[in-house]
Amino acid sequence: MVLMKLLATAGSPYARKVRVVLAEKRIDCEIVILPSLSDPDCPVPTYNPLGKVPTLVLDDGSGLYDSPVICEYLDSKTPVAHLIPQDRRIEVKRWEALADGICDATVAIVMEGRRAPEKQDESVIQRQRLKVERGLQTLSQDLGENKWCLGEAFTLADVAVGCALGYLALRMPELDWRARHPNLGRLYDQLMKRPSFRNTAPPT
Repeated sequence: MVLMKLLATAGSPYARKVRVVLAEKRIDCEIVILPSLSDPDCPVPTYNPLGKVPTLVLDDGSGLYDSPVICEYLDSKTPVAHLIPQDRRIEVKRWEALADGICDATVAIVMEGRRAPEKQDESVIQRQRLKVERGLQTLSQDLGENKWCLGEAFTLADVAVGCALGYLALRMPELDWRARHPNLGRLYDQLMKRPSFRNTAPPT
């Protein structure tokens, strides 16, 4: 029997989101952690023309991408631990979109910072940083004192937000989002008690 295969990198917050969903849903899937997407032998473009991770290789050899699509597919695959309740689907997807957008802005900052100092554009960094800060403020306001993003139910919203927070802690520790938004810190601490999050924590 051919199992699904997830192509991922260790530090990708989008791939971590899918890995958490696989663990929470108890879905068998081979996880292939790739050292580099720039390697000429990298298999990702074979299944994803955009050459990005995560890419899910299905049983029939076709590829599925990107992370919101993969997560929705996986949630529909088995009734175990539904992470996108249909009566609140739009709410969950809104949280996910904001969390992914924070990751997008953080990636942009990291990529700009890797350019030669004389070629870096500080206005790009500041513009993306503002997106991150506004995004965090909205996440914090919407979470309030709730246990989880949607109240008492653990959903994909929490998975997406947790992966974004973990990526920020890795790539932008100077932001110190925990001090500025203690409720987000409380949420992340709760998430890290789950094996799905502990076992997918990005390398430091």
